[in-house]
Amino acid sequence: MNIAEALRNSARREPGRPAIVFEGSAISYADLDQQVDRAAAALRSLGVTSGDRVALVLPNVPSFAIGYFATLRLGAIAVSMSVALTARELAILIEDSDPVVALTVDELLPTILAATPADRVVTWDTNDKGVRSLADMGVAAPTDVPDVELDRDSPAAILYTSGTTGRQKGAVLTHGNVVFNSAATAGALSIVPEDRLMLFLPLFHCFGQNFILNTAISVGASVVLHRRFDPDRVLASIRQDGVTMFFGVPTVYIVMLARQVAPHDLAGVRYWFSAAATMPTEVAERWREIYGQPIHEGYGLTETSPFASYNHRSEYRPGSVGTALDDVEVGVVDTDDRAVATGTWGEVVIAGPNVMAGYWNRPEDSATALRNGRFHTGDIGYLDEDGYLYLVDRVKDMINAAGLKIWPREIEEILYAHPLVRECAVVGLPDPVRGEAPCAFVVASSNTTIDPDRLVGELEQRCREQLATYKHPRSWAVVAELPKSPTGKILKRVLRDEWASRTPVSTALQTPTPTHDRTSP
Repeated sequence: MNIAEALRNSARREPGRPAIVFEGSAISYADLDQQVDRAAAALRSLGVTSGDRVALVLPNVPSFAIGYFATLRLGAIAVSMSVALTARELAILIEDSDPVVALTVDELLPTILAATPADRVVTWDTNDKGVRSLADMGVAAPTDVPDVELDRDSPAAILYTSGTTGRQKGAVLTHGNVVFNSAATAGALSIVPEDRLMLFLPLFHCFGQNFILNTAISVGASVVLHRRFDPDRVLASIRQDGVTMFFGVPTVYIVMLARQVAPHDLAGVRYWFSAAATMPTEVAERWREIYGQPIHEGYGLTETSPFASYNHRSEYRPGSVGTALDDVEVGVVDTDDRAVATGTWGEVVIAGPNVMAGYWNRPEDSATALRNGRFHTGDIGYLDEDGYLYLVDRVKDMINAAGLKIWPREIEEILYAHPLVRECAVVGLPDPVRGEAPCAFVVASSNTTIDPDRLVGELEQRCREQLATYKHPRSWAVVAELPKSPTGKILKRVLRDEWASRTPVSTALQTPTPTHDRTSP
């Protein structure tokens, strides 16, 4: 078994069909397969072999797909890293995964070279920075590289997700995980080769990489690829590129509703899908009223490849993320890991061929997450009498901003490094577009006079230098104290509950008593 076999098979069945449509040009399946062969030969010449890690620090361009399948073709492990990360953040992931090669593009070289030595870096382009390039290694030369045959439990990809320490954890997905996910997605959504799937979600994320790209390639359908969600370009592409299936997060649908897109401009799309964050019910209802079609919701996590449940076309239930896929079990348990009654809240657990092998180099975290043959998601939900799952909350303090997960402790560590910060807490507050946005509460040192504006400005600068943009706090409050339990633990839920309705942060709250508040643009 090898995920890359799907590309080879689709190239044989549909050689002339576009595999990827990107910025006005198309790459056929036959051409994509050949480019993957050439890239695999170049990686092999660098010593990459089965079981090695190859870091993919690539934006949403065809090179990502080529590098991804070339890595898998050799039996190596594709390690996806966000292009939004700072050099400090990338260095942490590179140290953790220890890739033989880090594949990138010239525009990202300054960040990559600040994170890892140049002899590990390979760029897609010819450059003048002394970094090896695939072009210079003869990537254009014709070659034929067979897919390495692997066991279904062999690691295929490491995708980083947030962990309880504030450091990201690498979820190890096997070839069996991803092949199952592709088949399950194609079957549940009735995807056929004639379909064209919109893909602007990040390819380093499991949603874009597995749910859309790998599924499309396995079927022989076309991917309409965009660098990011640019509303004007995406909306124009729906008509120009004949998009039939659209995938997004709730924020995307909120933006499209706000733009009052005419129904005839979206008439070619037969299926709308949302995941990665809970869809507000009022947004889903407005969409159906205006466009006459539901936004189908699915549920899953990086650790489940990601697909676990979906809201059926035949019996769509508003507010639900549907029922479990065939061969997958979705349950709800109490704190003793026992199943709860129908309609009762509990932690969502998942079992099946979609569940990861574990976290890379983290046996204790793996043992905590994978218990009794099930993955413990950390999400709170309940099942109705027909097995439809409804999500209601999360166990962890994770912030979910437009589907991107943010761990507060990572931000707090940056803030605590400032000499004038005595205490701080970062929580997620409701945001009308992103769903949630980080808010930072800061208690300043009391041994000197503090200018709150200056302090917040300095903290914002630190965040800009050390954190990806999506992790930056969107609002700030310099307060006299933080609410705490009798044991001294900061009560983040109190902060969320009492401050959530105040935008920007209000000075009316008595506890904690604010001395300054500010909302970032």
